[in-house]
Amino acid sequence: MAKRSFTIDTGKEKLEVEGHEHKNVAVKYLMKRRRSLLSTKDQAKVETLFSDLPSHIAIIGKQLTKSYDIKWEKVGSEEFAGARFTFTITEV
Repeated sequence: MAKRSFTIDTGKEKLEVEGHEHKNVAVKYLMKRRRSLLSTKDQAKVETLFSDLPSHIAIIGKQLTKSYDIKWEKVGSEEFAGARFTFTITEV
């Protein structure tokens, strides 16, 4: 399966990326944002980055657009209890 072109729309910015499926593209983008939070040591910067995380994201393909709601947690309480900056993604 070849990679296709997608546009990620977070409301604040639009990014051109490549991937296989809409949800996989969304998860990859959100994991990059999560890693930047985990690697930041300054607590003030972490709070700023956490407040800037998207709660809604749209993945725009050539023919189909899928929207997702994202629920962020500072410390995981559901599937990954104790993990920092977990997210739950649900399709709208």
